[in-house]
Order: sequence, then structure tokens, then C-alpha cells
Amino acid sequence: MLKISNKIKRELDSACRVLDSGGVIAYPTEYCFGLGCDPRDETAVQRLLDIKARSAEQGVILIAASLDQVKLYANWSEISDPDAIMDSWPGPNTWVMPAHESVSPMVRGKHESIAMRIPQHDFCLTLLTQYGHPIVSTSANRSGEKEHLLASTVKQDIGVECDYIIDLPVGGAQRASTIRDAITGTTLR
Repeated sequence: MLKISNKIKRELDSACRVLDSGGVIAYPTEYCFGLGCDPRDETAVQRLLDIKARSAEQGVILIAASLDQVKLYANWSEISDPDAIMDSWPGPNTWVMPAHESVSPMVRGKHESIAMRIPQHDFCLTLLTQYGHPIVSTSANRSGEKEHLLASTVKQDIGVECDYIIDLPVGGAQRASTIRDAITGTTLR
């Protein structure tokens, strides 16, 4: 559990304010820094995709604090083995699940599915709990470039384009999250 120091409280409060105002944040995850925004705000999602230089057709991953947050986007009733998913969370395990019809194509891309995970990073979980809603999670680098492990390299690379960079450490994961299909169980990455 994350100990909420004054610095962390300031980071949480600032990040939530930026998310609420339609901004884009860079934040630490299990492996690297992520770029995030509120997935309900299509203008914010487009800004994030522009920063990333990523096509909207690809879709984005969302991170959530709880199963209730996951169910806002994923049609959980169509999942064949929900225990396998729940046993892998929290952790660096992203699952591609059927999306509710209401999920914006800006978030799901050209797919009928949504990629989601509950991270195993105390700051992320605390942020998501405080914000009360899932956020976008894509690595904080331009598409095809190396991921950033430090806030300082995020600032050098894309800092002027982000509205807020959370200066806290990433977790100890050695690689990006595994991505699996929630219907077939197939590993996609």
C-alpha cells in the first residue's frame, strides 16, 4: 500500500485536476512511464495520440483500479474465464475483452474490443482510485521509439506536449505488460 506523503498527495491532486480539465499526463507504471488522459474526453484522447504519433485505428489500453471500473468499458458477461483474468490482476497483464458498444472508436480503435488491466503499481492504483475512473495507458514515447524509465527523459522528449509529468519512480517490471485475448486465452504480446 502506498504511503501518502505530502509530495505524493500533491502529485495525485495535480494529476486529477489535469485529467478533469481534459489534459494529458505522464505517469510511472510497472515498467515505464505512461501517457494518460480521461478516455471519456475524445479531444484529450486525440491529443494523446498526436503526442504519441499513433494512429487512432490501433486503439489504446486502459488501466483501472477495480473490476467495477473495468466493467465500465468491457462486456464482462462475454468473458469465458473471468477467474484467469482476476488471478492475473493486479499485475502487468493486459486483457483484450469485448467492449461495450458505447466505447468510443477513439479508445477501441478499429476493434470491437478494449484492452484493459489493473496495474500492480501502488501510485497508479491510488491515482485511479482517487480519480474514480479508468485512464488511458500507453507508453510515454513516440510510436516505435524507446520507452522512458525516468521523468527526466519524458520531459526531454515530449515534456512540452504533456500537461503534467509525475516525478515518481516506475516499478520493477523488466518488460511491458503481457497482452492476452480474454476469449481465447491466446497471448498477443
